[in-house]
Amino acid sequence: MALRTPLALFFISLGVVATVWWWLAIPATLVRAPIDPAAKLECVSYAPFRGDQTPRNPDLIVSKEQIAEDLRELAKITKCIRTYSIDNGLDQVPELASSVGLKVLLGVWIGRDRGKNALLINTAVSLIKDHPGVITAIIVGSEVLLRGEMTVSDLREIIRSVKPRVDIPVTYADVWEFWLRYREVGADVDFVTVHFLPYWEDFPPRAEDAAAHVDDVRKQVAVAFPGKEILIGETGWPSQGRMRDGALPSRINQARFISEILDRAGRGNFRVNLFEAYDEPWKRRWEGTVGGYWGLLDEADRKLKYPAGAAISNYPFWKLQMVCGMVLCICVFGTALLTLRRRPSSPRLAVWIAVAVSATVGGVLFGIVADKMFHEGYEFGGWLVQGLLLAAGIAASLLSTNALMSGRALPSFLEVLGPPKGRTQLFIVNILGVTLIVTTLIAAQTALGLVFDARWRDFPFAGLTMAVVPFCTVALLNPPKSGARPLAEAVFAGLFAAAALYIIFNEGSHNWQSLWTCAAYLMLGTTLWRPRTVAIAETALIAATAVLCEVGSASQAQGQVIQLAGPNGQTDS
Repeated sequence: MALRTPLALFFISLGVVATVWWWLAIPATLVRAPIDPAAKLECVSYAPFRGDQTPRNPDLIVSKEQIAEDLRELAKITKCIRTYSIDNGLDQVPELASSVGLKVLLGVWIGRDRGKNALLINTAVSLIKDHPGVITAIIVGSEVLLRGEMTVSDLREIIRSVKPRVDIPVTYADVWEFWLRYREVGADVDFVTVHFLPYWEDFPPRAEDAAAHVDDVRKQVAVAFPGKEILIGETGWPSQGRMRDGALPSRINQARFISEILDRAGRGNFRVNLFEAYDEPWKRRWEGTVGGYWGLLDEADRKLKYPAGAAISNYPFWKLQMVCGMVLCICVFGTALLTLRRRPSSPRLAVWIAVAVSATVGGVLFGIVADKMFHEGYEFGGWLVQGLLLAAGIAASLLSTNALMSGRALPSFLEVLGPPKGRTQLFIVNILGVTLIVTTLIAAQTALGLVFDARWRDFPFAGLTMAVVPFCTVALLNPPKSGARPLAEAVFAGLFAAAALYIIFNEGSHNWQSLWTCAAYLMLGTTLWRPRTVAIAETALIAATAVLCEVGSASQAQGQVIQLAGPNGQTDS
């Protein structure tokens, strides 16, 4: 029986890991292929920046070779590209686009600097004259009203000043809310260019409903501007990043949205410019993970994310992730068996179940945490936090299993970092304590970030759960004998409880990433607080015992007095 129980739990754990990964990797079924080379896209937004390149660097000039390489690839899938600026070497785009048969919607990035605005417009007018037939329209400004960098009257004046100088349509681009707010701008443009990014709206729809939402709002804008063509100048969906309400960035959701909006455009006979051609990692500094993953093509290899005929899955490398998770699962059970050899008595069934839970959770989440580390790690600080969280999850699974099988409790922070006399002497216990401390600090850092600066923050639901569940099993099954805990654990427990309540309120009930993360915070807080509960119970028991002793002593003394009293209640002398 001692052998059959862990063996059965082991195979159950492996089966759960394999089943979950098979389910996660189920490909999507779409109404049409998101990118079909046989039916080219109408237009797509293009920016040439790679790696550390950023338009915020005024000295950067992107090379002609780099732009030409991108445009050759884009010419295979689209008829047209939209640019936003003519700085940083983008003035080379019209010439290079003409050589591969691409049309250009030329963007001019205007702002507060009137002198620079005039210089950019002059350059754009020259490009239009030098490349007739290539540049099909000029977009004077993009979301300048949304950013609050220009008044409506100034914007209209600039648009009116450009129109007599060119022989192509002139337009302005902004989000749909601002077009409806400032309808007078419609009188100055040849067609209305509207941005629809449903993920970023105040009340974002689910990806399944996003294309229908965009089409519905487009029709509202069309009613507001009768006689004007409504060009969807930007629309898209991110493939990675944090949830907003019920809007989940993912590969499947990005492909689904593109497929559905293009299907609606074909049936409704309206033009769509997809946002955007390539992933842009520089945006992650200002917009978080989600800002860098709007592209139809990967930033690294510059290839389509969804080639024609290929299955579309959220985890294209799921088999490797599943195998790695199963290896971790095997290591957890191996650690349990190795520890059992040094234990004189067999552990109870609850301990083996706890080991199986840790192994299963770790096996399922390992691949997800590794995937999130790859996509969410940015610059040194981001990679450090993601790497530490993954390492903490692996270490927690193995070290907590050792503690469970050995009957040891989680060490307190004081036993690891306190005065030498009070520190634990066992190396493996110290490592377990350090892992708990690292997990707690990362959890505190992410919780405070989600409270005070939540818009760009990712939810560490998978990494925290992978680390916290093993700790929680040890705290439940192997409580400390003394029950004493320093104040630090209580402070962190209170922080996690308060942060979880605020995050749930702030993010809403439709955001499952938020709910899962908050559950992990509460589980970690319970793990840290539980020994204090034991201590409170022990204190109450000691106090109750003292009271009973006092009552017993008083009763005994009273009995002695009654025995000394005479028949008339008078004591003998």
